[in-house]
Parts: sequence; C-alpha cells; structure tokens
Amino acid sequence: MTARKLPPGDRPLKTLERVISKSGIGSRSEARRWIAAGRVTVNGKPVLDPDHWVDLERDRVSFDGNPIASAKRIYLLMHKPVGYLTTYRDPEGRPTVYDLLPERGRYVFPAGRLDLDTSGLLILTNDAQFAERMTNPEFHVPKTYSVKASKPLSDEQLERLRNGIELRDGPTRPAKVTRTGVRAFEITITEGRNRQVRRMVEALDAKVEKLTRIAIGALTLGEMPAGTVRELSEQEVKGLVR
Repeated sequence: MTARKLPPGDRPLKTLERVISKSGIGSRSEARRWIAAGRVTVNGKPVLDPDHWVDLERDRVSFDGNPIASAKRIYLLMHKPVGYLTTYRDPEGRPTVYDLLPERGRYVFPAGRLDLDTSGLLILTNDAQFAERMTNPEFHVPKTYSVKASKPLSDEQLERLRNGIELRDGPTRPAKVTRTGVRAFEITITEGRNRQVRRMVEALDAKVEKLTRIAIGALTLGEMPAGTVRELSEQEVKGLVR
C-alpha cells in the first residue's frame, strides 16, 4: 500500500511511523521495523509503508492486534554514574544507563546525553515533545555543571567563560560561572553542544578532571546517590516546561 497524499483541509494527520513513536511504545527506528514486518494495521489491514498518512479522527491503528493508545507519560530522574553510556545498547558490552532502570520493560529514552566520563542528572522519558523542549537550544533551558579543572584557573579565565568563548563550531553563549575552589567552579549553560563544557575548559589550556551535571532548570540532584532513579513529580515536570 502506498502513502496517501495529504488531502486539503486541516484534519489531524500524522505518518504511521510517527503515530507509533508518539504513542510511547517504541522509538522511530523500532516503529519502522515493526511496520515493515507487517505487525501494524490501519483499519484492520497491514500497512508496510512507515510514511503512510493516518487520520487520527477516522483511522484505527493497531500493533500486534492491539489498538494503539497514547501511553502514560513517564518522566524519570537518574543520577548517572561515571562509566555508563547514555545509549540503549553498546556493541562493546559496556554498561549503559538502561542497566540501572528498575523496570526495563518500559520504553523511555534520554532527554539529552552525558558522556561516559560525566556523571549527574539525566532525565529519561517517553514524551518526545518534552524531550525536544529539554534539548533544543532554542528553548534556553539552563543546565548547571560542577567542574574540577586539571590546574588552577584565574579570574580572567572564568570571565572568558562568562562572556562566551570561541570554539571550533562558533562562539558559546554567555554563561553563569561561580568559583567554588582554586580549580573548581560551577557553570550554567543554555546550549547542548557535544562535550561543550569540556571543550570550553580546553580552550583555556586546561582539562576537565571531574564533571557532574547538578541541575536542569530548578531541578537538582539533591541527595540522590549515584546509580539511583526516581519518578519526577507533576510539579517538577511543569516547572521544567515553564
């Protein structure tokens, strides 16, 4: 069955792949595999095209014979330890953040990433719109990190971080920086470039010895031990969206 062309009007249309991924039962790549395998039907008939348009007011979509319904939204806060990858599976067999989840059966994905050597606050969810808001730099969501540098940093160097520093992919936005020690400081940024904080410190001719994300917006790690997970409250989720 071929994809239907978009008809005129303002009916609520989405591609079949998007209907499945937005329902919270799986990722977009999983949705495409399931559709290709014939496990997804529209109005009782298998549809093998992930780009097939679905009318949300008329069409009935099922997966393995069960009607697709919007899954309950899940919002988890994890204190990610050093040594864990922010990915579902690692070809080298290294531990991932999914190994720390108490319920592996629930589909969630990270709203942003922390690299292998970075610890701290990580949000996992099945809400794609919420994740986009947390990670898209256009929303200016502040993220705060505790940093320990490899050598003492001068006040002038910290001021460079505050004002924005030139990186290979362009200047950074101004940041909030608070000194906490001779080699230590806290920095709040509103971007999400790859290894951004580490690269900012390297631009000062230093290295990062320890990096921990301690807050996203007003949400903080608090006293959570490394490796633990908890549900976010409704108030915490609303606070992040605001």
